[in-house]
Amino acid sequence: MKITDIRTAVVEGNFDWVLVRVDTDADVSGLGEAYWGAGVAELVEKAKRFALGEDPRDVNKIVDKMIRGLSGEGSLAGTTVTAVSGIEIALWDLMGKVTRLPVYRLLGGNYRDKVRVYCDLHAGQKYEDTASFVERARHAIDMGFTAIKFDIDLPNPFNPEGTTDPELSWFMPYNRTLTPREIKWIEGIVRAVRSAVGDDADLLIDCHWKFNVSDALALARALEPYGLYWLEDPVPPENIDALAKVSAGTTIPIATGENLYRAHGFLKLISQQACSIVTPDIPKMGGLREARRVAELADLYYMGIAPHNVCSPIGTMAAAHAGASVPNFLVLEWHAIDVPWWADMVTSKVIEGGYIRVPERPGIGLELNEDVVKAHLKPGSTFFGE
Repeated sequence: MKITDIRTAVVEGNFDWVLVRVDTDADVSGLGEAYWGAGVAELVEKAKRFALGEDPRDVNKIVDKMIRGLSGEGSLAGTTVTAVSGIEIALWDLMGKVTRLPVYRLLGGNYRDKVRVYCDLHAGQKYEDTASFVERARHAIDMGFTAIKFDIDLPNPFNPEGTTDPELSWFMPYNRTLTPREIKWIEGIVRAVRSAVGDDADLLIDCHWKFNVSDALALARALEPYGLYWLEDPVPPENIDALAKVSAGTTIPIATGENLYRAHGFLKLISQQACSIVTPDIPKMGGLREARRVAELADLYYMGIAPHNVCSPIGTMAAAHAGASVPNFLVLEWHAIDVPWWADMVTSKVIEGGYIRVPERPGIGLELNEDVVKAHLKPGSTFFGE
């Protein structure tokens, strides 16, 4: 069996979902997904020359060839690794179809038949309206989710270098400060949501790397009474020592890791125990093998794994297989509550009652609904032969 082609399709959802298909001369194809980003599909095309003619069952060898062959493009981290990740996931799907085994079996078998999913709600429909946060939280719980996440790095009127413009809120404040009034405002949101959901859901809060160490600590301590499941990315990701100070200064578990690539990229974070929960993005950081390596390293320090995930059903289910196969998995992100056709992209159920039941079907276990995919396809797809 030989690889004959690798194709891509970029589907326009709330992110650009880069689907990857690996074809063979045995009339069997594998389906994967790479994290969104400019140039990912182009790098998949560039990477395929290192895979053509190879036996697709030699997954590790092919991935190593691509990583070494794309070293000039920057295969230590970044978009190049992301492109390889999409191919790698498709190879595992193909391997499962050939062996008639689900991917989690190929990864060593399961610790759980279903994986828990948390619903990323982003924010209230109106940033300034606490009631809209409560409304979204209750809606997610009515859908069956037992874990929900909100962003709190939001436009607000209280920071002198802040902004009320949602388009600029990613960049400001430039000085990374939180004023006492901002902390009180954030605490009010968290208090209202916790009061509304009670013990029916675990509550997760995301800071998106916005704050300095002292203000992140002040925020964490203000939120400690509300029993958060975690506080995510409180300080910029470049400085592990700074993150460790935040982790050591609060009782709230700190979660981070979506900006890191390959197992080596997680080494310092984990070995210094700079967080409590590691959040690799599997179709971004290297794929299923690398995710398992990170999980195994984290398990040596008794740290949990909670994959970051903004994918279509394909990448989401691939992450679920990884979550089923490692002992220290906690919960998997779902970020598409506002995309009504997300579940329709595939022909079988993915999330039910806040969980994904990992399928026993070969490979990842999903088939695309091509009509839905084509309806949301961006120009330039090679996936369907265009």
